[in-house]
Amino acid sequence: MLPARQFSALRLADVLTSSLSAVCARPNALALPPVHKAIVILADGLGVSSLRARAGHARFLSSRLNKSSIIDGVFPATTVAGIASLTTGVEPGQHGLVGYQVLDEANDRVVNQLTGWDDGMQPATWQRARTVFDLATDENVPSFAIGPKRFVASGFTQAVLRGAHYVPADSVADRFAAARGILNDNPTALIYLYVAELDVAAHAHGWESDRWLAQLETLDAEVTRFASTLRSDEGLLLTADHGVIDVPSVRHVLFDTEPALVAGVRHVAGDPRCVQLYLDHQQSSVTADTLADAWRASQGDRAWVYTRSEAVSAGLYGRVADEVLPRIGDIVVAARKSIAYYDSRPTNQKARGMIGQHGSLTDEEVRVPLIRAGAFAR
Repeated sequence: MLPARQFSALRLADVLTSSLSAVCARPNALALPPVHKAIVILADGLGVSSLRARAGHARFLSSRLNKSSIIDGVFPATTVAGIASLTTGVEPGQHGLVGYQVLDEANDRVVNQLTGWDDGMQPATWQRARTVFDLATDENVPSFAIGPKRFVASGFTQAVLRGAHYVPADSVADRFAAARGILNDNPTALIYLYVAELDVAAHAHGWESDRWLAQLETLDAEVTRFASTLRSDEGLLLTADHGVIDVPSVRHVLFDTEPALVAGVRHVAGDPRCVQLYLDHQQSSVTADTLADAWRASQGDRAWVYTRSEAVSAGLYGRVADEVLPRIGDIVVAARKSIAYYDSRPTNQKARGMIGQHGSLTDEEVRVPLIRAGAFAR
């Protein structure tokens, strides 16, 4: 059941790079016109399907959503991979953040690429690509990243936002106010503005909840107000790193309870909708092919199951650098139905409280909006 997904010609990786090119008056993948200032808003977890389903609560955003304003994010459809591709302009196989949790082969451990940065996983080298903000510095274009104060010094921030001046602002309204101030104070600028609230609400309550809907209404209202202030030389793009589906606890699959699905496995990583399994190479009875066969026999059309070589050959991670290859699971299990895969053996089962989920290859998770306003409006 391997999907032959054809990703869209325009991808999340094109958004910030094209914005910088527009500021530098160069041709770009998105065909953006020249501007003096550009702002890119990343609404974490705002998939096209959810936005369409709640169009009446987001009139500004939904009114600008059409076939030409839908792009694909990345695989896995998870924040670390998506934001890194946005801010570097390259695919996960190049920047190296190929999942929420991945194998750190050198230290024989699973690392969390969102919150688990330490001396053994340095942001400046683990994330392998130069950022668009680094490139902006080369062009003498001031660049700014606006987000919650708690992320100022995080390892993930250092990995994917290096080169930008980080401006802390905790409320959504304060972030947009900060962006307006930067535009007012600088003759040229590239701004990245991060909105976490939708994703947080989706994980805790589901995207179909009133909590999520309230955050969508807040975002739409703030973007509406902000867009009305844009001058003729200021362009705005709004996109997302991934979409979300709701998975109730009755749809959790505890895969470790089927011994054949964990036979020979040393490490379990990834996301509940995109599990990455790493074999114990001290044993030889189980190979990637035989483990993949066991999963396919067990799960049927509930999941797409790849060996590492199959995933790479299919181009799911884009071009994959040799250094990055071991970070990808020996097999990758991407949920196809509305289920989530969990290992029930660890003591900490807090993650099983999540309702909103993402990570896999479905349209609901991969397709994201590309909303244009200001000088970038069509």
